[in-house]
Amino acid sequence: MVERRSPKPEVAGSMPATPAKMVKKNMKFNPAKYLREVRQEVSKVTWPSKRETFTSAGIVLVVISIAAIILMLLDQLFSFIVRIVLG
Repeated sequence: MVERRSPKPEVAGSMPATPAKMVKKNMKFNPAKYLREVRQEVSKVTWPSKRETFTSAGIVLVVISIAAIILMLLDQLFSFIVRIVLG
């Protein structure tokens, strides 16, 4: 069996059928085209419904509240232990 190697060792044996195109250095920025493309992309987004948004926000608030209570209890526990140790 013949071992095949890439002509460039740093390339992992891949040779694309069509190489990447060079980007023109003197391309001008067109704000109108940019805004059209942004509008197209935004129209592809699946936006959550009002109900999904409020449900997600509620879940986040509940989880944050639980985390805050746990951290408060741990803080109280550690301060109690430090007061006992340092007396």
